[in-house]
Amino acid sequence: MDGVPCLRVSQCHAQQLRRCLQSRGALDLGLSLLKDSDETVLLPIASSRLPHLDLLSLRTTLAPDGTFEIVWSQSPLQSKKVRTGANKLERILQEWLEPQGERWTEELRGDLPRSFQRHGDLLLLGERCFSLPLWKKMDQQIWSAVARALGAKRLAKMSRISRDGFRSPVVTMLVGEHSWVKHVDNGISYEFDVTRCMFSAGNITEKLRVAAFDCTGETVVDLYAGIGYFTLPYLVHAGASRVHACEWNPDAVKALQKNLEANGVSDRCTIHQGDNRQLQLCDIADRVNLGLVPSSEDGWPVACRLLNRTAGGILHLHHNVTSSHGASGRKAAREAWRAWADGAARRIASLLKEVTGAPWTTNTQRIEGVKSYAPRVHHVVLDLECRPS
Repeated sequence: MDGVPCLRVSQCHAQQLRRCLQSRGALDLGLSLLKDSDETVLLPIASSRLPHLDLLSLRTTLAPDGTFEIVWSQSPLQSKKVRTGANKLERILQEWLEPQGERWTEELRGDLPRSFQRHGDLLLLGERCFSLPLWKKMDQQIWSAVARALGAKRLAKMSRISRDGFRSPVVTMLVGEHSWVKHVDNGISYEFDVTRCMFSAGNITEKLRVAAFDCTGETVVDLYAGIGYFTLPYLVHAGASRVHACEWNPDAVKALQKNLEANGVSDRCTIHQGDNRQLQLCDIADRVNLGLVPSSEDGWPVACRLLNRTAGGILHLHHNVTSSHGASGRKAAREAWRAWADGAARRIASLLKEVTGAPWTTNTQRIEGVKSYAPRVHHVVLDLECRPS
């Protein structure tokens, strides 16, 4: 994701949370706090510390009644420290341009990276930097200098998300011989190839929430498993008896197999490779996770077939909800979330009746905000309890 991770909190909690984050080394001191338009404050988080924060505990103890969510800001205020680092990169590039008779311009400065993803010694640049034609002339030696200036040994650049049906990233390795990386979230190790698989650090709050579930004795189906974003928390921390992980991207399946073994839980997971709409399972699940955005709606009929028909279960439906034009602020967003959730609950009840031939009751347990993509677009999760009437 292109942007800087920030914790959006109510102004009344901002200073207390700022002090707490700073004491834990999680506050990005290279960036300044931002006041948002809806009486909230953005606290910039150091990307390397985000996976290790106990956000659930922070919210419970320091901000139980206010705004508390991870967002990705495109325009944080940079401190003198960061500007100095940017100047170092500028100097390297200017020294390269001079012998070629090229002049340093504001357009070139505006095309430099302002944010990136860091995975160990590999730094992944977003698609919004180094996009001008001039940069295509850069050779390996200059890219190596850029990597050093940014504190990395390996350097890669994202172009876009592929339309291959697998949401594979289009990533070019600029420096380094291999593209496999290791990322640790909440004590769980994820390994993947950055040129083949997506990794969203912005889902950390939802992964922590899943990890806090008590799934003892439960059978869980993860319809969009990827490299194990949610499959692993269900197994490692939530204690699920068995997880059926569905994934159709062969590169993600390869990483998922590796991650299950690395975390010692492969014996409790069955991988189903291919289109989950063709899944032959039914009537087995206590819980179904549908972690696909912008919408998981294509998986709803499958999820309804999977639920235990005697006891029912819980569906976790992910969706990007957009507030109406002209609406702004937290209240408007919450109203949009509730309207979508009510519609989803009615649709699920209808699907369950079609599948089983009997009426079902659906009940919204929780609507959880995961992250914001824009002022009016929020990734949310609906926890929907479904029981036969």
